[in-house]
Amino acid sequence: MSDQDSSSSASHTEEEEEEEEEKDMKGPPPSMSNLSTTLSTVIRIKQKYQALKKRRQEMALVMGGLTGAPARASPKIFTFDITTSSLAMSSAPCQRKKKKRKRRVLFPDRKSRSRVPTREHSPAEYCLCLLSVIVFFQVYNAIENLDDHVLRYDLEGLEKTLRREVFGQQGAVEDLLSQLKDYLSTYVHNKPLVLSLHGPSGVGKSHLGRLLAGHFRSVVGEPLVLQYYVLHHCPQEADALQCAQDLHALISALVERAEEEEKIPLLVFDEVEHMQGDLLDVLHGLVASKQSNQFLNAVYVFLSNLGHQHVTKHVLHNVSTATATSCCNENPLRDLTPILRKSLEELHALWTQADILPLGLLEKSHVMKCFLDEMTQEGFYPDRTHVERLASEVEYYPTAGGREYSVTGCKQVVAKVNLL
Repeated sequence: MSDQDSSSSASHTEEEEEEEEEKDMKGPPPSMSNLSTTLSTVIRIKQKYQALKKRRQEMALVMGGLTGAPARASPKIFTFDITTSSLAMSSAPCQRKKKKRKRRVLFPDRKSRSRVPTREHSPAEYCLCLLSVIVFFQVYNAIENLDDHVLRYDLEGLEKTLRREVFGQQGAVEDLLSQLKDYLSTYVHNKPLVLSLHGPSGVGKSHLGRLLAGHFRSVVGEPLVLQYYVLHHCPQEADALQCAQDLHALISALVERAEEEEKIPLLVFDEVEHMQGDLLDVLHGLVASKQSNQFLNAVYVFLSNLGHQHVTKHVLHNVSTATATSCCNENPLRDLTPILRKSLEELHALWTQADILPLGLLEKSHVMKCFLDEMTQEGFYPDRTHVERLASEVEYYPTAGGREYSVTGCKQVVAKVNLL
């Protein structure tokens, strides 16, 4: 029964609420002004709200008393009143960290997007790149040409030949090869290469000249190599002037041909100590740097025993220095070059244009190698006891520092072998 009464009362209240809502919808009489209409509407809504609130509280109490269930708390309704809890929540600092937003470029739409203008390249940049490429190829071509020039003259083969057949002159050979390599690496020069080899008799000057001439004949040809022996080509001093004219014409024709073939000729002058003044003057004029280009691309080699007394004295007085430098293939006579140059320049101005290369005395071991080589070439069996006996017949300077230096070098080797 109680359930029926509660349901009937609830339906009755719902009907009353609907009637009141219909009355509110009808609104005030049209005779009232707009302001009074608004105020009356607000008052009715407030009265309606209070009445509904009161009825719902009464119904909740009735329902709780009938069923024995605890009364429900009134629902939280939004009001404009500020509570302490809301103040505390608003005053508390925000615990969450705000994420940093990435800056983005926003465009209105795709159609209105504009491309970023590209930087225009200046024509000077293209010219600079082209110039860099040209310079690179020029440098590369120059390096290739240097290798081609060195390979053309086969300096490696020349080095092997000199090391195998020249005894006791390792330092001078090293200096000679260094000068040739630097000069022959290019074809354009501002002066010819002038080498002057000086040393006592029998140390291998003429032998070295023959080896150089033979090698250059094989790489540049016979017409571009000149071997001039003073006592053979101009034995009479009275013919010195005519010999000088002939020599000038011979050298001019040789260098002109070498210029046409783009090769560097070799001119070897042996026994220069017997050369007359007219010949020296002609050679000095040819090797001067004021000549035309065809005379600047040439290699002159002068062989003489001028200054041999300085070489002999230096070697005998510096035996310990020669022993220390012999293992390093250094020239122990390099310190003697200024002394030789000074004495040679007093004889003639030709040596002001030359690079001086002194050749030292030969030891007994070097003389034995000369005998062994000559006997092998002549077809004799190289018996060591026989070689030592022949080497002991050669004249030597007094022993200095445990070394025996030959007075005549290998000068007598050929004559003694021929007597066998």
